[in-house]
Amino acid sequence: MTELEVHGALHYWRATAPTHHSLDGLRFLRVQTLSMSESIMREAPTISMAVETSALVRHFGDFVAVDNLNLSVQRGSFFGFLGPNGAGKSTTIKMLTGLLAPTSGRIHVLGRDLSQTPLEVKRRIGVVPEDLNLFERLTGAEMLSFTGRMYGLQKAEIAERSPELLDLMELTSEPKKLIVEYSHGMKKKLSLACALIHRPEILFLDEPFEGIDAIASRTLKDLLSRLTARGLTVFLTSHVLEIVERLCSDIAVISQGKLLASGSLNELRKGIQVDGDGEHTGPISLEEYFIHIVGGERSTGEEEVLQWLT
Repeated sequence: MTELEVHGALHYWRATAPTHHSLDGLRFLRVQTLSMSESIMREAPTISMAVETSALVRHFGDFVAVDNLNLSVQRGSFFGFLGPNGAGKSTTIKMLTGLLAPTSGRIHVLGRDLSQTPLEVKRRIGVVPEDLNLFERLTGAEMLSFTGRMYGLQKAEIAERSPELLDLMELTSEPKKLIVEYSHGMKKKLSLACALIHRPEILFLDEPFEGIDAIASRTLKDLLSRLTARGLTVFLTSHVLEIVERLCSDIAVISQGKLLASGSLNELRKGIQVDGDGEHTGPISLEEYFIHIVGGERSTGEEEVLQWLT
């Protein structure tokens, strides 16, 4: 790693950080579940939320990207944050993880005011950003080692956890391969490993399934399901509604920066009447719910478009 890369890495760190496989081998994640459960029992009910926002606003010039967002995410939930392109999802995640300051409003993560204790919050969260932010002239093991050091882990902890994570992510076959040579799916899995190495209490994932194949997608889905079963809170944005429907227990829908709905996925779907002959048709899919709430109904005359193709 060159001196320039080291300085670049440290600069990025100061901005973003504090500054058929099984999870059975990941002993440090098993310990996490116990310690998290014990700490939650000791805490007052008023700070039982993993994430809470109050009147959160973000402007870019005259453009309002996030408009008066009031959001609550329960600890231990698998939370899906949905919206069409340009709705404000990535902007919200950047604010929740301390990468972007809000124009106004309050953010509490794990009972901490993010504006008052940003380093404490960042020590306790893991983030897989949409653009990944990996140092591509390192190997996967070197990237994990660097990340662990930036989170203050001891060398012995890094040496124990890194092989377990690389094996879980199926990244051990070519240990000397540089990240620049990784496929997009491999980079996604390595980024997730980096987000887990310090044993976070919340995992923020911005479009983790975008651009990866079915095999890598299945590996990530199985891993995330097992992590939430062990007590980890996951905050996910994704355009793949089938994945959200399969994985998430709770969702929120945002459009044009405004929160349209939030709550249990099952309860939200029950509240929608699907028009057939004017009667309730029973449970609906997340895709139907999403289109209904966002207002994406087919426009009049759409059937007439591009008739020359038929």
